[in-house]
Amino acid sequence: MHRSRDGRTLWIGVATFATVFAAWYVLTTVTHIIGGGRFPSPAEVWDALRQITVVGYADARLPTHILQSATLVLLGFGAAVCVGVPLGLAMGWSRSVEAFVNPTFLLIRPIPPLAWIPLAIVWLGLGDAAKILVMWFAAFVPVVINSYAGVRTIEPHLIEAARTLGVKRWMFVREVLIPGALPMIFTGLRLSLQACWTTLVAAELIGAIAGLGHVLSQSALDIFPAMIVVGMASVAIAGAALTVLLGAIERRAMPWRLDFTRNAARRRNVARLIDSTPSAAT
Repeated sequence: MHRSRDGRTLWIGVATFATVFAAWYVLTTVTHIIGGGRFPSPAEVWDALRQITVVGYADARLPTHILQSATLVLLGFGAAVCVGVPLGLAMGWSRSVEAFVNPTFLLIRPIPPLAWIPLAIVWLGLGDAAKILVMWFAAFVPVVINSYAGVRTIEPHLIEAARTLGVKRWMFVREVLIPGALPMIFTGLRLSLQACWTTLVAAELIGAIAGLGHVLSQSALDIFPAMIVVGMASVAIAGAALTVLLGAIERRAMPWRLDFTRNAARRRNVARLIDSTPSAAT
């Protein structure tokens, strides 16, 4: 049942992409309802993709642009995780830490990540460090909030049981606090990774010589709609690939959650089967 549902979902996704592509082809190539100056045709996008992959565009080829952007995203995301997760856990567990950190965090939280670009340039210049800092600010807030919420959603009886058994502090953190908060932590990680990719284009406007944001900026200056679409599609595909990788890490980190989901699905299927089966008396 689970496999059939996954197969059906896959075919629905394929059908959706096929429908969108067909509509795109008809509107831009067959009927010309949408002109090339507003949105490129599939053939124009293919030519632009071949150009940036084989010849290069914006000072580099497509693999180099993707590698540069993915590296910046992972560095900014990794720095935010290293700082934000421990801080969120500490704020969720300790009222003293929360009282000390929360006023400053509440001031930083509403500031848009792009507002940090001028300071990033002043502090770190026009190199990659400034871009990483901007993406760090974008990823930091969701990580802290969800790690904090993860601690606060731990069942109280688990904490009481650990205290009753006299579990030491570091064992408590390793065996109770972190596993209990992991679902919300990974929710924060997904949001933070998305925030990094969202901020990428603006961050790479800071003196970039390569990267997908640089491709989008240069193609806008060149009024090259097909290359803009290639850059947008590359951001989408690279972001989806990293999201899938994060999902695989989540499944490895929380195998019990997958088992629980499967068991719950089996129970629902059995209950549905029982409800649909006529009783013996009837």
